[in-house]
Amino acid sequence: MLMIKAFVRPEKKELLLEELSKAGFHSVTVVDVVGRGKQQGIKFGERIYDEIPKCMLMLGVEDTAREAVVGIIIKYAKSDNGGAFGDGKIFISRLEQVYTVSSGKPGL
Repeated sequence: MLMIKAFVRPEKKELLLEELSKAGFHSVTVVDVVGRGKQQGIKFGERIYDEIPKCMLMLGVEDTAREAVVGIIIKYAKSDNGGAFGDGKIFISRLEQVYTVSSGKPGL
């Protein structure tokens, strides 16, 4: 099992949730966050904005779903001009174990 965390532009959140759901990935945790990437923020004149709003989507998925989920995120999180700095990042890590609280059963 994998944990996929995607940090994307806030304006892409609804489209991503819709497309993930269409593909059968209904369970997503969404958190509004701020941060900065390699560019160390955005500079306007002398002012630097280094807390850029992003949206974090977290999904626990089976290993076999990796490419499908990553493909959806990349396709729908990109800026309309074919991609730009600030479109986001995807982090994937292994989940050792998952339990459903209500049933106490292991697994997604």
